[in-house]
Amino acid sequence: MPQTPPALAIGRLLLFNLLGALLIFTWLSPDLLFWTEIDDAVFFTTNGWLTEENDAWVWLVAATNARLFDVVSLLILLVIYLWAISRDPLREQRMLRWGGIGVTMLLVAVFMAQGVRMVIDYSHPSPTLVYQEVNLITEMVDFSTKDSSGASFPGDHGVNLFLFAAFMWRFAGLKVMLVSLVAAVILSAPRILSGAHWFSDVYFGAIAINLIIAPWFLLTPVGPAMARGLTAGMARVQALLPGR
Repeated sequence: MPQTPPALAIGRLLLFNLLGALLIFTWLSPDLLFWTEIDDAVFFTTNGWLTEENDAWVWLVAATNARLFDVVSLLILLVIYLWAISRDPLREQRMLRWGGIGVTMLLVAVFMAQGVRMVIDYSHPSPTLVYQEVNLITEMVDFSTKDSSGASFPGDHGVNLFLFAAFMWRFAGLKVMLVSLVAAVILSAPRILSGAHWFSDVYFGAIAINLIIAPWFLLTPVGPAMARGLTAGMARVQALLPGR
């Protein structure tokens, strides 16, 4: 990817941080964009679809909230990741380069998860635990699935999925980012459809966290330097392997 001029990178960083701050403002001022009303409307609408008459839909929502679907989600992201590697114009040692990018992404995800837990002293239970007499997919299917969470804010799946899209934008370009963004929306939807997360857990919490934190890694030298350092380290290890 071509280098972004420093002034443009700083402008983008401030813009994304401003958007994140505006989202936080709407959360702290619920009357402005009525997050509570949006959450309730989405939950009661989607929960109303979970009935015995919609058996196929119930099974789909339950299946996409099962542990096995997490593996499917990872495979989808892996396919996008391999696609990004195949598009890399720097053919020489691109696997090592993308290994460094991938490890950097994992480290940033861990930093975000731990940082959010330390800084944000707030959470709330999922809507299926807040409201009574709701439809629960765990009572409708005979396999293990998820329809509740005692601490659903922020949506961890959403945080990681949108972080993946941000990394793809920075290192793979707009086309891969758009596909990643579509995947993020689709793969984060099952938790909302089952009632395990509020709509705002993903579309406020996960997005705001990414808008505030991710640009400081991706629009500054920090993220690329981490990726280059990890790539160089892996290259040294590879050189020490037998047969090299």
